[in-house]
Amino acid sequence: MKYIAMNIETSSAGIEALITSLMEVGITDVVVEDPRDFEELMDKKQSYDWDYVDEDLVASMSDVPKVTIYLEDTEENRRQIHNVEAIIENLKSAVASGLYGEAADFGTLALDVKFDDDTEWKDKWKEFFKPARISDNIVVKPTWETYDNKDGYKVIEIDPGMAFGTGTHETTSLCVKMLDKYQKESDKVLDVGCGSGILSIAAALLGAKDVLGVDIDPIAVEVAVENLELNKVNDVARAQYGDLTKGIDYKANIVVANLMADLVMMLSGDVAKHMEPNGYFISSGILVEKEEVVANHLREQGFEIVEIKEDGLWCAIVATI
Repeated sequence: MKYIAMNIETSSAGIEALITSLMEVGITDVVVEDPRDFEELMDKKQSYDWDYVDEDLVASMSDVPKVTIYLEDTEENRRQIHNVEAIIENLKSAVASGLYGEAADFGTLALDVKFDDDTEWKDKWKEFFKPARISDNIVVKPTWETYDNKDGYKVIEIDPGMAFGTGTHETTSLCVKMLDKYQKESDKVLDVGCGSGILSIAAALLGAKDVLGVDIDPIAVEVAVENLELNKVNDVARAQYGDLTKGIDYKANIVVANLMADLVMMLSGDVAKHMEPNGYFISSGILVEKEEVVANHLREQGFEIVEIKEDGLWCAIVATI
């Protein structure tokens, strides 16, 4: 689709007035980038709000606020460019006249208009997702790729879209490696924070007799259900909405959780009652620098650490109780 992108630089104080003015000419769908939002995240009101922050995101704190408008490239929407130009000039005049107060500063209100076509780049990311062996017995492949499985691996087929992972990230592959190592055939598996369902599918392909995936994101649950069906494991595996293990009446031989470190620690106080005797708690999404903190917390909850495996910045912890 061909589209118009109008990017307006402003200030935090100018965002509301700018959006209100845009709404008056029928422009209601906008994207707001305000460094203040990131500053609030960095305040970390909840300890589990974030764990790892990309350096590029940190650098963006110095950026000026922006309001971006995306419109389909039509003759009618091209006329909206002139309306936006008029809005900006009116706001500049209003600020200069003191209408918003003597100290009001709405930034430069500089407008940058681009015409683009997303048909070439919207699926570009697919070029980089190829079949990948992520454990001794598991290969992940995208639906659009062919794969000659001459070695007889268990193959997870997935079409993740751009919103969900492909299964090749270190935290996911660490969990699959640990499932491959510790799961026995006919085990029951609880996948907490199942996302697109890759770990649930892996558990089913490795011979689990029953798998329950739980996620707090309803869209993730829908995607997981689709992927379970795609991989023909929905006879033993299912996915449902849930907030960690709250309200879940299910006991498993293995509980696997690919979450952030603080969520793993939060889960650890409740997870034991969902484990069969001699069961395993496999957790990842844990930065190596938090490895000792999480391991010690698990020990405080009565767990015995069986194994810790690292891959790059990340680690997985296998524990039993």
